[in-house]
Amino acid sequence: MKKRLLSDALIIMISVVLLLSCGNGDYAESGMLIINADDAAELAATGSWILVDAQKSTSFEKEHVEAAVNIERAQITVKKQVANMLASPESISAAAGMAGITAESDIIIYDDNNNMDSGRLAWTFMIYGHKGQIKVVSGGLSALKAEGVKIIKGKASAKTVVYKPGNLDSSMIIDKEEVLKLLDNPLENCVIIDVRSDEEYNAGTIPGAVHVEYLNNDFSDFTYKPVQQIRILYKDKNIMPEDTVVMFCKSSIRAAQSWIALYNAGYRNLKIYDGAWLEWSADDSLPVFVPEVPGEVRIEVQDAS
Repeated sequence: MKKRLLSDALIIMISVVLLLSCGNGDYAESGMLIINADDAAELAATGSWILVDAQKSTSFEKEHVEAAVNIERAQITVKKQVANMLASPESISAAAGMAGITAESDIIIYDDNNNMDSGRLAWTFMIYGHKGQIKVVSGGLSALKAEGVKIIKGKASAKTVVYKPGNLDSSMIIDKEEVLKLLDNPLENCVIIDVRSDEEYNAGTIPGAVHVEYLNNDFSDFTYKPVQQIRILYKDKNIMPEDTVVMFCKSSIRAAQSWIALYNAGYRNLKIYDGAWLEWSADDSLPVFVPEVPGEVRIEVQDAS
């Protein structure tokens, strides 16, 4: 069965309903999740915070900040129907425990991947109810290096501890069936965001999705933009703090970077569609919208790879 391709008129109608009743609203506490490299280095130097490197283990062994421990993406995601889906609480417990992290630990997370893996790791800890404080380093490893932190190589050593995850916070995640329900019965104050690139978005997206590429959250050096600029960016797209915001990318990693930016800016009703475009595009029964791109003729969306 071929995908159902929707007309521009129908997509506009769906988008209007999804964005209906967006008022000014009030932002929640902001600026508490993202931290700049200078402040991160100061906190790490106190010895009361655990510095967590979210690079691949092979990259970590080549260079990492002194005293950092490593939790890589492969430890916190699994391939179910598609790649990079949220791992079980048992897997998270094992990864954190081996890194010397308890549920009460205060942690500072950085990566070498445009805040994507640090964002995904922070979201993972938060969805499983981490009790300690969590900070994400804006700009990651490169920003820390620019601040002059000591860089070393080799494997990390940490005393294994017990990490007890909390119950999964289902308000932070959404599945394919729930997304489809939103299309069939749109809710007021609910918006879907596609955070992929222009090229990916133009090849096909979930009907009604607003396109806000995750790179728009950053400056050219891949540090996060400040709270006020993030608020303006999304408010200009009629995405307000009282909205329920569903975001997706190809496999839910870039979406986590956007999730962190929005949470830090005072948005709270945030959900990641974890199966993302890989899952959606693989199901020929699901509707797909192909934007009209000047100078191009499109017939059918091809499967994302």
